[in-house]
Amino acid sequence: MNEKAVAPTARFLTGSLMRHVLVMAGTGAIGLVAVFAVDLINLFYISRLGEKAIAAAVGFAGVVAFFHTSICIGMMIGITACVARLLGANRLADARRMATHSLLIMVAVTAVLGLGTVLFLHPLLAALGATDEVARLAQRYLTVTMPSLPLLGLGMASSALLRSVGDARRSMVVTLGAAALTASLDPLFIFVFGLGLDGAAIVAVISRTLMVTLGMHGVWRVHQLLGPVDKPRLAPDARALLAIAGPAVLTNLATPVGAAFVTHSVAQFGASAVAGQATVDRVTPVAFGLIYSLSGAVGPILSQNLGAKQFDRVRETLRASLGFMLLAVGTAWLLLALLQEPLIRAFSLEGMAAEMVHAFCAWVCASFFFAGALFVANAAFNNLGRPLWSTGFNWARATLGTIPFAWWGAHYGPVQVMAGQGAGLVIFGTLAMLASLRLTRQLGGTGRPP
Repeated sequence: MNEKAVAPTARFLTGSLMRHVLVMAGTGAIGLVAVFAVDLINLFYISRLGEKAIAAAVGFAGVVAFFHTSICIGMMIGITACVARLLGANRLADARRMATHSLLIMVAVTAVLGLGTVLFLHPLLAALGATDEVARLAQRYLTVTMPSLPLLGLGMASSALLRSVGDARRSMVVTLGAAALTASLDPLFIFVFGLGLDGAAIVAVISRTLMVTLGMHGVWRVHQLLGPVDKPRLAPDARALLAIAGPAVLTNLATPVGAAFVTHSVAQFGASAVAGQATVDRVTPVAFGLIYSLSGAVGPILSQNLGAKQFDRVRETLRASLGFMLLAVGTAWLLLALLQEPLIRAFSLEGMAAEMVHAFCAWVCASFFFAGALFVANAAFNNLGRPLWSTGFNWARATLGTIPFAWWGAHYGPVQVMAGQGAGLVIFGTLAMLASLRLTRQLGGTGRPP
């Protein structure tokens, strides 16, 4: 495939900011949804086997995998912010060096993470509430997928680099191609080859390999964004990257920590409730992919304009992101409300699991208006020099905004656990949005800018 090389440029310093937000969030959502769609597709085919233990095992494995994906997304935010800011300041050689070093750092982080998870799988699953056959099946699935975690990290990092230069289409293709491959191979490995849960795990590894292939082609061959390794600059670049990615990772880890507590609370109601929670957990990022993508998609726009000291455009980007979020959440809520019955039938849900999906689609998902506000605020904090604010708000939401409410709900039923989780979003999403608006008003003023 011979494609003309494209020099990296700062595309977001001119033109309509709403259009930039629409393009970056829209294509970013397709790419990000594709990452989560892999899990949803796996759950769909596994549910066709008709065994609640296997469906519950996939649910527990998904919570563990959610930690890993959240760490990778946090690293992506740091990579995008660092490289996009250098491009905005027209420091192309530095941007290329940072791009190369960021890939090396991502591989190192995910290799350690994957090894650590394999070594401590049993206590991790036990802490989540998995027991007996369900725990054994979840451990078997994760033992196959964990060694390939560096492939997932490398694929997501290359997608972040493509976003940093504004190539939204190729960034989208990286994860979309992996999801399409999963959808094609899952039926073959699970049903035709008769591998069941093991087949789903093998396909996950194959799809991660494709992510790396597509991503590195765009970064290396098309945009020529990779420079040589500079050993004396590796440590300083790692510190610069981790100064943003570290808080972003901590921020993103808040969500799976909260989800783990919710899963533990739901587990006491049996395998059916865990299967219902697993379905909700996988439908959520697919249905609300547009707002899940905002933190990463809006980041390059904010960073490039901050690097060019165009503070008015930074403020306008935040306002455009909020308007986009309101429209995206409203549309997703309407679709979920209309499609709840087909969704329940598709995943063969019944009893408590069906009740949970009904409640989520009808009214619990309205709390995502405030989740969207939190994601927009995260983008502002991470890219305007206040990443620890993002960490603080997200951990407050995952602890103070989740544990007391979910604990209360656990006294009544799994639907009430979900409702409690939503109540925390309302409180901390509102507070984070107010803080981000105040932060952008300080740009270019007499106060010290970020």
